[in-house]
Amino acid sequence: MGTFAVPRRAGYAPLRDYAALGDGRTVALLARDGSVDWLTIPDLDSPTVFGAVLDAGRGGCFALEPDVPYQVNRRYLPNTNVAETTFTTAEGAVRVTDALTLPGTALTPSRELVRKVEGLSGAVPVRWQVRPRFDYGTAATRISRRAGVPMASAGADAVAVCTWGAGEPVCTGDAIEGGFEIRLGAQADFALSFAHEEPLVLPARSECTARLEETGRRWQDWLRDRSGAGPWQEFVARSALALKLLVFAPSGAVAAAATSSLPEEIGGGRNWDYRFSWLRDSVFTLDAFLALGCPGEAQAYFWWLMHATQLTEPRLRPLYRLDGGARAPERELELEGYRRSAPVRVGNAAVEQLQLDTYGELLQTAWAYAMAGGRLDADIARRLARVADLVCAIWREPDAGIWEVRSAPRHFTQSKMMCWIALDRALRLVERGVLSRRHARAWRREQDAIEDFIETRCASEDQESYVRSAGAEEVDASVLLGLLRGYAGPQHPRMHGTIETVRRDLARGPFVQRYAGEDGLRGTEGAFVACSFWLAEALARCGHVDEAAELMDQLVGLANDVSLYSEEIDPATGDFLGNMPQGLTHLALISAACAITEQARTS
Repeated sequence: MGTFAVPRRAGYAPLRDYAALGDGRTVALLARDGSVDWLTIPDLDSPTVFGAVLDAGRGGCFALEPDVPYQVNRRYLPNTNVAETTFTTAEGAVRVTDALTLPGTALTPSRELVRKVEGLSGAVPVRWQVRPRFDYGTAATRISRRAGVPMASAGADAVAVCTWGAGEPVCTGDAIEGGFEIRLGAQADFALSFAHEEPLVLPARSECTARLEETGRRWQDWLRDRSGAGPWQEFVARSALALKLLVFAPSGAVAAAATSSLPEEIGGGRNWDYRFSWLRDSVFTLDAFLALGCPGEAQAYFWWLMHATQLTEPRLRPLYRLDGGARAPERELELEGYRRSAPVRVGNAAVEQLQLDTYGELLQTAWAYAMAGGRLDADIARRLARVADLVCAIWREPDAGIWEVRSAPRHFTQSKMMCWIALDRALRLVERGVLSRRHARAWRREQDAIEDFIETRCASEDQESYVRSAGAEEVDASVLLGLLRGYAGPQHPRMHGTIETVRRDLARGPFVQRYAGEDGLRGTEGAFVACSFWLAEALARCGHVDEAAELMDQLVGLANDVSLYSEEIDPATGDFLGNMPQGLTHLALISAACAITEQARTS
């Protein structure tokens, strides 16, 4: 028997209730109650056509559910990103299968959402309503019919609502809706066919059915050859599929998350647009693709990274658009926000910040790519050398840090560690004959100076640990990345001390906060899930494999019912907070699972 659907609060489903669908270009969020509350068209970073997760009244959605009380069971079809929801009522049971279909070689809609409804028992009344709200709900929507098919349009965007066996669609002033009764053995089908600045394709029912089945097979084919990670293989596989949803196929970029402005605190203002690709994620991303046996994705991502950073090199932006652009102006929308958590933002002003850790991420990614057999040509080598030269010139500057604080810049420890990593990897590339030796002496001299700065100004003698920033006493979980990236080896006493300080000061059970101390923003936030996985990996790399595995078992239990994670979790309630699905969380899961499995095998 399933569980009762959690009631919506003022029109909003719990963030934990969402599954994600995707087709390599865009992502939809599907609630447990059958409503598609988020979908951007034509791309993942485009404006919404369904945005009810950010404004229940104005955002738009595609609701589909029994018209009587029900219980819910749901899952992804095995090894796919195709969702299956089973509604059980007193009258009978109905199953809904949902996917953003993957395009084939024939003429297909630019984007297509297919929903198959099957009667499993009895006779169940079903209601549905499509409320498109283009351009984040700001564009006037026009409802009409074309060749008898209901459609909605606004400017260059349009969606056709094709139905079969779902009752007669009714066009109201701002929606397309209907109802029907589904009996044992019967089937109803929906296909939303989207167009953006191109002709609207009206598919046949048989074509939609075939594409839905083919989409499932293609997801299974993609996952079939992926590598495992010991006892957590099931969760690694699901994280791989979640990560694949965030890959923007036209460029190879990987988005940090599929959504914008889902709050880190209900009612608070920590609401950011994460539909960009962050350099802070680059090492985890490349390592994950390589560990999973995805050389094609690894190569595409690396060369997207080289293309994007070429526009600003040797200086780097913390984030780039999915098409490689370097501008992401931040603005606020007149939407109420998830559960009235305003403002709702698109764009991200962090693009203009100085974040020194990005330089280490880029050089480490290049090193990892080369070690995996990737070729770095002479032009790339010269660019990487110029980046290393710039690190020598700017590492002494305060910055906004990996967490993009909006307070005054500081000398963040993790930023300095990543500058050390940048020069270390440049020197290793010199040893492999990839980079010229011309500036190697200067790089080594500055690397020693960075280390001296960290060891004398960014450490607490009393706690035998590294601290958040120069002169501070509080700790920051990002310093764990110093261990994971190789600044200090697993036997370094301060790394052991840092792990213990993080556990004491930032951890509450399996939950880990990012840092203690101010950051220039009002309010609070939940526990940052990636930090918990970093702690598990750090424990394993320091030889505490059993503790790491115990923590890992707790962490995989924090996912929602379809094994997805948001950015943060409220430790008191278990509620999801922040954007989702969150790439860094799933990347950290993959990295921790692989590291613990490897350490257990070799210890």
